[in-house]
Amino acid sequence: MATKQQSKISKTVLLDLHRRMVRIRLLEEAAGRLASEAKIPGFIHLYVGEEAVAVGGCVALKAEDQITSTHRGHGHLVAKGGQFKPMMAEFMGRATGYCKGKGGSMHISDLDLGMLGANGIVGGGVPHAVGAAFANKYRKNNLVTMAFFGDGSTNIGAFHEAANMACALHLPVIFMCENNEYAEYTARERVMAITDVADRAVAYGMPGVIVDGMDVVAVYEAAKAAVERARNGDGPSMIECKTYRFYNHAGVSAFGTPYRTDEEVREWMERDPIKLFEAQLELAKVLSADEAQAIHEEIQAEVDEAIEFAEASPMPDPSTDMLTDVYTEAS
Repeated sequence: MATKQQSKISKTVLLDLHRRMVRIRLLEEAAGRLASEAKIPGFIHLYVGEEAVAVGGCVALKAEDQITSTHRGHGHLVAKGGQFKPMMAEFMGRATGYCKGKGGSMHISDLDLGMLGANGIVGGGVPHAVGAAFANKYRKNNLVTMAFFGDGSTNIGAFHEAANMACALHLPVIFMCENNEYAEYTARERVMAITDVADRAVAYGMPGVIVDGMDVVAVYEAAKAAVERARNGDGPSMIECKTYRFYNHAGVSAFGTPYRTDEEVREWMERDPIKLFEAQLELAKVLSADEAQAIHEEIQAEVDEAIEFAEASPMPDPSTDMLTDVYTEAS
């Protein structure tokens, strides 16, 4: 049977939520395999397991709205409408990538989609989002900015300064915390005296809500309410999404890591947001198992095409491309 929340949401939106999560999962798994084969240079921070947060948040936004991201930002860009070919090319450092091979996996962006950039600095995207929200309020364009960040970011000074300014100036911004219980390899309880990050919201004068980050409908409903609040001029909100990354902080290893037990990882994997949602959609007669499998196969073919495109793309030429898009030309 459909849940009470699902019954309020159109079939079109439900299928959109599903497709975007599958798009993230299949791209990320492919990126993990390629990284393990040394076909992607540097670190790769996989978003597998957290798909419901990016998708639930981004589907609640308009296409013109903006987001800021983290070092795990490819999931956010896909959720916002990012395309596989330039993304895979960027992973591989190719000239056809989103940032022409200069950003890699941690600094991917697409201003045309309102993706203001992923950030390798913990918490670095939060003040960027507040700056964008300030500009939107000044311009009176009715746009909203959503900042994605991890639980560890809320221990960084930049987060607190940004939250304080956003509330003091009543800005149209949503603070979307992806609480996966670990800041890199450090468990939350070792560095926080509180259990719920959302408790920090009240100190700045904004509502803070907690949702199941493995339930895309719950995230979407919370994000939709926060976006409406921001767009109506009622100021910022914080949403804490309790979620979990299935793989290591950087890389593909999921089991036997020294900071998490195999049992803990398995328990969270049993709450896979895509499998849970597909089961719900099948019960509600919105999407059959065969239809879901067809979507997986369709998207996998798109991922495979993107890999071929990236591998066939040229590397940037340092003699001509090193300084392009780095400095603005004087007017």
